[in-house]
Amino acid sequence: VQLQASGGGSVQAGGSLRLSCSSTGRIFSVYAMGWFRQAPGKEREFVAAITWNGDTTNYTDSVKGRFTISRGNAKRTVDLQMTGLKPEDTAVYYCVQHRVPYQPLSDDNDDHYWGKGTLVTVSS
Repeated sequence: VQLQASGGGSVQAGGSLRLSCSSTGRIFSVYAMGWFRQAPGKEREFVAAITWNGDTTNYTDSVKGRFTISRGNAKRTVDLQMTGLKPEDTAVYYCVQHRVPYQPLSDDNDDHYWGKGTLVTVSS
């Protein structure tokens, strides 16, 4: 499985960015997808997740109402639309895919495949 994230960059506070992650290597439509992030000097944290069929999404409290996760199974992509960005959103963002079909993302990082991150920098 290869996960390739794109769309990171530098924006001012209040701005928007859209991250996209493409998946190759196996069937895409049966696996839950999500995004994690790691800010400088901090531990990696969960950001958002979407179930294999797109019926359910989950967000960490700090991004609720500002970020939206979506998936396009035909395109084999998962996107993260980020609006109202804040300096504390600055981090490397990682796309993840569950290893097991039909299972939601879990707290165990080993349950997921990880892509290389994309850097988001928000200036005040």
